Amino acid sequence: MKFLALLTTALASCFMAHAALAQNADNHEAITAEDVSGVIKKEFSPYAGRNYPTRPLFGDTHLHTAISVDAGTLNRLGQEDALRFARGEEVLSTGGLRAKLARPLDFVVVADHAEMYGLMPQLLAGDPEVLATEKGREWYGKLTSGDFNTIFATAMQIVGSLSGDEPPIKSERAVRNAWQAYTALADRYNDPGVFTAMLGFEWTAIGGYNLHRNVLFRGDASNANQTLPFSQFDSKNPEDLWSYMEEFENRTGGEVLAIPHNGNLSNGRMFTVESFDGKPLTKELAAKRIQYEPLIEVTQIKGDGESHPSLSPNDEFAGYEIWDRANLNGTEVKTPGMLQFEYAREALKTGLKLEASIGVNPYKFGMVGSTDAHTSLSAVEEDNFFGKHSGVEPEPKRWEHVTIAAPDPKFNVYGWQQAASGLAVVWAKENTREAIFDAMKRKETYATTGTRMVVRFFGGYEFMPEDAETRLPAAAGYQKGVPMGGDLPGAPAGKAPSFLVAAMKDPMSGNLDRIQIIKGWRDAKGETQEKVYDVAWSDGRQPGADGKLPPVGNTVDVARATWKNTIGDPELVTVWTDPDFDPKQAAFYYAKVIEIPTPRWTAYEALRFQVKMSEDVPMTTQERAYTSPIWYTPKGE
Repeated sequence: MKFLALLTTALASCFMAHAALAQNADNHEAITAEDVSGVIKKEFSPYAGRNYPTRPLFGDTHLHTAISVDAGTLNRLGQEDALRFARGEEVLSTGGLRAKLARPLDFVVVADHAEMYGLMPQLLAGDPEVLATEKGREWYGKLTSGDFNTIFATAMQIVGSLSGDEPPIKSERAVRNAWQAYTALADRYNDPGVFTAMLGFEWTAIGGYNLHRNVLFRGDASNANQTLPFSQFDSKNPEDLWSYMEEFENRTGGEVLAIPHNGNLSNGRMFTVESFDGKPLTKELAAKRIQYEPLIEVTQIKGDGESHPSLSPNDEFAGYEIWDRANLNGTEVKTPGMLQFEYAREALKTGLKLEASIGVNPYKFGMVGSTDAHTSLSAVEEDNFFGKHSGVEPEPKRWEHVTIAAPDPKFNVYGWQQAASGLAVVWAKENTREAIFDAMKRKETYATTGTRMVVRFFGGYEFMPEDAETRLPAAAGYQKGVPMGGDLPGAPAGKAPSFLVAAMKDPMSGNLDRIQIIKGWRDAKGETQEKVYDVAWSDGRQPGADGKLPPVGNTVDVARATWKNTIGDPELVTVWTDPDFDPKQAAFYYAKVIEIPTPRWTAYEALRFQVKMSEDVPMTTQERAYTSPIWYTPKGE
């Protein structure tokens, strides 16, 4: 009888616990043991009741397949191949090489060019409607000639033809059919909680001046099919793209955003202080830009766009994978005055000045990286790099082959100049289209150059050194501050902002060298300034008399394409308070996390193919991550 009484009591306790759980399930209230027994006063599990993003999701928002008219001249892999590869399956490349990622991506956006969307596969299949046109017959003959030089020259010619006012071959039926086939395919591969296939396309404006944007949809095919991709043949003006996006949202109830890329190749046009037609930027246009462009793609195969040595001469890490000789197609040489309107850090500073003059900051953007691969393969691991397009797949001489041909050969881009970069990382509650899109809108994102390091960055006024000692820095971060992409509230009297930043190495890459916080601000004269602070570093180094931190060292064995993690640290975390804070000055802060030197893709290639590359080819790299900024605005502004 005593046993039966105990069992009855136990069952009653379980029932009460389940009832309490059910009662609080909708509002996520913490269930304490006190609710059941009245004895224990605190929660046991530190993970119960968490309602903030806990997952860094790694993806690519910028991938091209044979559907893109430029990629399709050389690439024979379609959108399904791209989706299969991104989620971890093995595929055959256009050149017949077996290809597979070391680790699957969490999400991907197949963002094929809107211009003549889907035309190339129909052309190469000999579609009668396409071959009925003069251009169709000409291109078909050259692209099926079997001669690589003819095919490559024709590919460059086709890319050049996209800068006109009308498509060389026009077929709305082909575009609609290809778009709807793509959205249905992406819906089929979208696996909520496991792998996300987001819908998108690329708007590719004014050719070599690279005002390109990737447009991403939050919804599924039923939503995206209510429009067609907006191309430069509809308009070369990004302001018209924003109007297209606004009209789509108002008409369908869906949501879209755009991500500009390669400002470094725009020859001063990406982050200007003017409208597209050269008039002063208005408050209304600035507001529309930041509404529809909350992020930029800051690093990819065609170079890194975070900073430039001439803009940031005191930043020893500002010269990473720079492409700065001309515009995209080499038709206009770059001049020093263009650079300030091309790089992310300078654009963030320009945004502070514009906010003071017109009342809105159009460059209050977060950061992501992506590949811009035209191979259908999101393969930018240094030891697994398949290149920009299918004409430069891995083979013994690709390092010296022309990747992008210019009218003047001195502006040609060669294979070794490609950067094996990058990835987009979002902090989300779950791996779904909606959660990823929402993270992008709130800018809780960061860019990496291909590494999968984990980075947290929070700003506030109450962080203490002990917050850097917990194994759950995000708990303090969300409780006491705002995450990357956020806005600091007005500074309490006598308080300077502090920042909690934590980074953990990619288990398949190098240890961490250091964490830097980059600050930009508008001074008392209205001019913008910047400063780079080393805030956490490895190996117990001490800054020199000049305040500079000594280099971490280099363990790379180039001949064997390997390195040792005997330097650097597997993780770095700290709380840093701005020692130069002025509450009257608008500012932004973002973190840059840098790995120790590791072999660049060229070192792996030299080893595999037993080739000796020229002395100007870099053989090592220091992978890195850039967080979205946190902004401070003085009270009253």
